[in-house]
Amino acid sequence: MVNQVNQNAQPDSVELAQVVVEQLSPHVSDVVVCPGSRNSPLSLALLARQDIRVHVRHDERAAAFLALGIARVQKRHVAVVMTSGTAVANCLPAMVEAYYSHVPLAVVSADRPRRMQDTGASQTIDQVGIFGRYAPTTEISARGHIPELAEAFTTQLQVHVNVELDAPLVGAQLPETPTNRTLGRAPGPRPHDHGEVAVDLSRDTLVIAGDEAWTVEGLEDVPTIAEPTAPAPYHPVHPLAAGIFRKPQISANDYVVDTKPEQIIVVGHPTLHRDVLALINDPDIELVVLSRTADFTDPRPDSRRGTTVKVTGEPTRQWMKICDAASDLAADTVRLVIADPSHGFTGLHAAAAVSDTLGTGDTLVLGASNPVRDASFVGLPYDGVDTYSPRGAAGIDGTVSQAVGIALATQAAHPDEPRAPRTVALIGDVTFLHDVGGLLIGPADTHPENLTIVVANDDGGGIFETLEIGAPELRASFERVFGTPHGASISELCAGFGVAYREVTELRELLDALSEPHDGFTVIEARTTRATRRAMHEALRK
Repeated sequence: MVNQVNQNAQPDSVELAQVVVEQLSPHVSDVVVCPGSRNSPLSLALLARQDIRVHVRHDERAAAFLALGIARVQKRHVAVVMTSGTAVANCLPAMVEAYYSHVPLAVVSADRPRRMQDTGASQTIDQVGIFGRYAPTTEISARGHIPELAEAFTTQLQVHVNVELDAPLVGAQLPETPTNRTLGRAPGPRPHDHGEVAVDLSRDTLVIAGDEAWTVEGLEDVPTIAEPTAPAPYHPVHPLAAGIFRKPQISANDYVVDTKPEQIIVVGHPTLHRDVLALINDPDIELVVLSRTADFTDPRPDSRRGTTVKVTGEPTRQWMKICDAASDLAADTVRLVIADPSHGFTGLHAAAAVSDTLGTGDTLVLGASNPVRDASFVGLPYDGVDTYSPRGAAGIDGTVSQAVGIALATQAAHPDEPRAPRTVALIGDVTFLHDVGGLLIGPADTHPENLTIVVANDDGGGIFETLEIGAPELRASFERVFGTPHGASISELCAGFGVAYREVTELRELLDALSEPHDGFTVIEARTTRATRRAMHEALRK
């Protein structure tokens, strides 16, 4: 039955949407809306509220990743609203990344009434449970279901709200601006506490800090291999030094040094380096794993788990010297490789340029492929620089949109500063092309005021050059399905989207380009090579 409308009332769908948005407002400050007919009651209700910032994007996948980028900074739910059908399915990649990186994200999907299921109705699919284990569906078809919405936002990091909206979808006039306004946001889900683990730091101990790591009280003085998205440690150890720690002993100046740690403490979710992960898997090393989520990065059944530590003892002077020496050797190796002109201008050089031009208060976004590893090799993390990378599922999709979202959330958090804080992103060319639609921002929407995306363009999949498939004997099948050269014109793509563009072809040019102030949204294309990638990584390993 079609809802009846009179001159003194809005349609039922508009009233339902207003109630849904009112209940949504204590939990979100930002919502990304995608244009559509079925979600028009929700879109109009959102625009009528003064306590929610609305962003508009055409592509649901890019919109979901934009919301994810904002949520990474805010550490609270950001919602994305779309019409029914495949529009909802386009949010699955962002929901998967949110799930594995424990970032709060909400999808609010409009739906046809259930009676239209399996009738051949246009743009009608089964949206209930569409995200599977990654986000249960809260169904809303009447006002009596509204309390379930608040429960979802306070108990779940990933939320799917599916709102059935019947025709007519709009009334004769726009919804009125609500008189109520949300001044304080409701608390979100709390971190997990898995208890305390006792550790003796007089034993040779190494901390491995990955994504989602935090500064653990009691471990400040322990040598730490930290990935770029982890907090900067007091005693950093270069990740390339992991190859030394895998050996029981090494000879130095006619005497033998014990180099294998007795225990390793994992904090967060490390994923980047094979030698580091091999240390975690070494059965001869005692393993302690710390987490503040429901998940542990823990490949072994004999580990000890917790959230906090109770320490006794302290690192020995001999162990600190060994860690410092191994780290210095690795860092010196990277500097020598970068200085070797035979390698040309590579992605590692681009990472070094970005690293050298970062300042306190900057925000850094790193693509999930080579860029985050290159950044680790050149010395990140840095104290005073907020660093983000999609390390949950570690996919390249949606990275441009996430960078835009991170930049928007960062500038919104500093409204009184005369110039927006700087956000720099370093991504590869395939990552850029995969989400090139993330460049599309309408003229009425908020634009990044100080975002620079550096695209290390080696014309294809540079990371595969360093993997097993890049071996010389396999090269005959390499280029077409792994190297995947594309020849795309990044300059013309940027021009089409109205984004400022600059090209650099050498390290000094990139250093100069990054040192210059940039207002608005700029893409710097660094024309790099992958031809020397494999040889360069062999030099680093040695």
